[in-house]
Amino acid sequence: MQQINSKGSRDFCIKNIKLAGFGRREIELAEDEMTALMALRKAAQGEKPLAAAKIVGCTHVTAQTAVLFETLMVLGAQCRWAACNIYSTQDEVAAALAEQDFPVFAWKGESEDDFWWCIDRCVNEEGWEPNMILDDGGDMTHWIYKKYPHLFKKVKGIVEESITGIHRLHHLSKAGKLCVPAINVNDSVTKQKFDNLYCCRESILDSLKKTADIMFGGKQVAVCGYGEVGKGCSAALKAMGSIVYVTEIDPICALQLTVCLYTGNKNVVVREHMDLMKNGCVVCNMGRSNTEIDVALALIELFNAPEGRYKQDVYLLPKKLDEYVASLHLQTFDAHLTELTDEQAKYMGLSKYGPFKSSHYR
Repeated sequence: MQQINSKGSRDFCIKNIKLAGFGRREIELAEDEMTALMALRKAAQGEKPLAAAKIVGCTHVTAQTAVLFETLMVLGAQCRWAACNIYSTQDEVAAALAEQDFPVFAWKGESEDDFWWCIDRCVNEEGWEPNMILDDGGDMTHWIYKKYPHLFKKVKGIVEESITGIHRLHHLSKAGKLCVPAINVNDSVTKQKFDNLYCCRESILDSLKKTADIMFGGKQVAVCGYGEVGKGCSAALKAMGSIVYVTEIDPICALQLTVCLYTGNKNVVVREHMDLMKNGCVVCNMGRSNTEIDVALALIELFNAPEGRYKQDVYLLPKKLDEYVASLHLQTFDAHLTELTDEQAKYMGLSKYGPFKSSHYR
């Protein structure tokens, strides 16, 4: 049965609109922890840098991403949204968004057919054509290329926030099939240095406690990969008393983990290994995390960029914006930057106001 919100809108498909009140409370709690996005709303007060932007998105639908969605609307954008994962949607949050006339098509436990139907429902809306794409994994981009390639005539750019989606975009670019510029948010400095390294330390422990209810001390743990996420997970688990083993294919990363006193090797866990696992062994994935503030600024940058600034290729988030993201977070901790003098800036060959890192810094 088709649902309807209190304003009379039916332009959504979720589990239960009656969950909206609880979902709104969860979003409000998330806002307290997402100070950079709230600061961006305040900084852009009265301005609409995304006015006339029509953003179609495919990401996780959670209390945290809902803060991003509503920030985009505050900045002037029209949006339509689907979930990038069939299991991660918070149904109460989807209900709260639908109650606010935010077109969302997502519920926990979608089938594969449901998943693609939701994506199609976002794109295939009479009288509405997107001019920006926000993707987590590349599924929305893939669907538009497959079913509605004509829409790329109006699309100004793609913002992609996962390594999976970035690989797909690079593949399109190398094949000469990428129709519009794309910004790679996954490799932004604030994601690599903050989200990947520090945030996963908390989320890995919290998730395992909630799902498996286990004691970490003395457990033997295998971490596959010693990138920034692997470093954070290894440090957190080791601090809780676990015996941590790390698998790695890259000799540089393997050297790093041995210096940090982890037991390392270059094998990868595959099905054959899983068949040999002890009963009760827990397997978890730490991929495809969210970078909401980077995403918002990347959308603003692409949408407002003068014609010709970005060609049909994949770009990193400009360092000036990366540093702005970090500065918004500093306010939360009452931390303040030292400003270079004119003489110091000249000596270092930098602007007093940044960017302070080279474009290839990660």
